[in-house]
Amino acid sequence: MINWTLVKDIAIPLVALVLGKCLDSWLIKRPKLISYLGHVSTFTLHDEKNTVINTHAIVIRNAGRMSATNIRVGHYFLPTNYQIFPNVVHKVEKTETGGGEIIIPKLVSGEQTTISYLYFPPLTYAQINAYTKSDEGMAKILNVIPAPQLSKWLICIMWVLMFVGVVAILYVFIELILKGVSLWHSVSR
Repeated sequence: MINWTLVKDIAIPLVALVLGKCLDSWLIKRPKLISYLGHVSTFTLHDEKNTVINTHAIVIRNAGRMSATNIRVGHYFLPTNYQIFPNVVHKVEKTETGGGEIIIPKLVSGEQTTISYLYFPPLTYAQINAYTKSDEGMAKILNVIPAPQLSKWLICIMWVLMFVGVVAILYVFIELILKGVSLWHSVSR
């Protein structure tokens, strides 16, 4: 026999928590800056010296609902040869040690830009980029592997099933505790 009052007592706070979190992320307008490594490549030119050239790119995207301002892409070492696509207004502040920052004044909601670098060994991609941040905070750095994306309805079904599973597990756990308590009371009498 299922104790529906107990199920209701477990489910209502969990539903309120999930709905509150969803409403919070949907209603609050703020920038959400993300950055990830686009590609890393090494080329050997077919010239007299077999020159080796390294290249990589980072993608910076504002996935939030407001503009991100003063995006700063920090570098341990800033190569002379870099390209920003699409070409956005930016400035460069270099340091004496060879590092520096590329500063992009604004990325509107949904906008993204890619910075591609060209440099020579022994320099590697790990020795180039230091951080990405804006006036609103640090960017979330993603280590991504290209993968197919699930459809929204399938993700929704998975969340519902996960929620039902959590409620069921909590229900069984509380029922076991209540049965254990009642068994202990009957034995102690």
